[in-house]
Amino acid sequence: MHISSDLLENTCKNAIENILFSLKHANKGTIYRVGPMPKLRTVRVTSGIRTGQNATMSWGLPEVSDYNPPGRNWEEYRDQPGHVLEAMAWCVEQQKSWTADEPREDARSVRKQLQGGVEDFNHMEPVLLEKANLYGPGFNGLEYPPDWQGNPIWHDTEYVVVAVIKIHFLPQTIRRGDDSTKIIKRLSHSLGTELLSLHLRETYLEARERLSRERLAACNDMAHELRNTLAKMGFIFSTINTVVSFLRAQWEIELQKVLPSFDGKVTILGHLSALLVLGQPHLEGQDNLMQLSKELLAEQNELANLFLLPQQEAEWLTSMIRPKWNRLLTSSRVWEEQREEIEHLLDRLQQAIWIVVDQKVAQKLVHLPEYLRMMWPKLAYTQFSAENAIVLEDILILLEHPVLSIRQKHQMKKALSSLRVLLRTISGIEEQANRVINSLKNEKQT
Repeated sequence: MHISSDLLENTCKNAIENILFSLKHANKGTIYRVGPMPKLRTVRVTSGIRTGQNATMSWGLPEVSDYNPPGRNWEEYRDQPGHVLEAMAWCVEQQKSWTADEPREDARSVRKQLQGGVEDFNHMEPVLLEKANLYGPGFNGLEYPPDWQGNPIWHDTEYVVVAVIKIHFLPQTIRRGDDSTKIIKRLSHSLGTELLSLHLRETYLEARERLSRERLAACNDMAHELRNTLAKMGFIFSTINTVVSFLRAQWEIELQKVLPSFDGKVTILGHLSALLVLGQPHLEGQDNLMQLSKELLAEQNELANLFLLPQQEAEWLTSMIRPKWNRLLTSSRVWEEQREEIEHLLDRLQQAIWIVVDQKVAQKLVHLPEYLRMMWPKLAYTQFSAENAIVLEDILILLEHPVLSIRQKHQMKKALSSLRVLLRTISGIEEQANRVINSLKNEKQT
């Protein structure tokens, strides 16, 4: 990625501060820059330690580390026979996180392997960017770094690793897959988006200087490339919708608190999945139905973990879940005794999907102010897009409400605020790009 060192360092410092201030049991953060391909040199950009009662930050690279500038190339830290295993190699090659929640048992602790010591509790998260967003439509010709056997890594994935975040925690305060790791993963997405924006901005500025020299000859090419790049930035809206979906999950929890008789989507799907699992052992020898039941179980579990718009969930129920249940019930007598219960659960699931946006139901949450009863479901179940970008401002106002008490409220506000800045930056880039293109076209005409 093409980002000036000062700007990159400041961006990484801001990301570390956001993570450490969001996670009170985290006390240190480091961000490493990875790239470019195929050497994949990994260099420590900056480290920050939270100190003192006022939680002040201390910055720098005080430790002796192989990853301090100039860093290490891929062949120096990748997995290979006879070498120590590093968490960095796992994050880069597998594009997955690594959590040292049991340091004494950590198979990738360099300190333990070389010195017999114990690493502290930490979590490492790769920052991923889509190849198409970073390299454009011509990314198929990329030269990928090889593993120790000579096979190219990342060849079959849509992403590249551009950075790795390492966060240190107080002892016994981090567990693999807990909320802290999920928050770090979400903020890694925000960092990746910001890095891509900075990369595009600096690439654009260089392109503008080149255009000033080439002038009319490069006018059409410049317009084409800029419009293609800006068109790809639509993924920001999906990122915002992903964050906003957490508001939907919290709203359903709020309904369950106040309405004891309300069985939410998650509860109903749990009952359906339990019935499905109960009957699967009786499908021996019926391979097609067994495969169908496994697919249905996976789809029900996935829907239970997603908080989509009601119309999207209703479509999921209509096109995927109901047809599979109907086929199982008509092709086998395994669930004959539970048929009425299953059909009843499917009908209740349909109701549960839509009840979350029923204002009459919302008015029963009398412990909430009228503003929250009306605006919380309205904003949570709105699909964010370029056409209704103003909704993001309303959501941030909602998160400022003193009575709104939900998990990860502060982190959501931080993430959405960063995305709002990014949207404004992109709008500014687009305006600048259009001015340059129009200027070049006007020069051509004169």
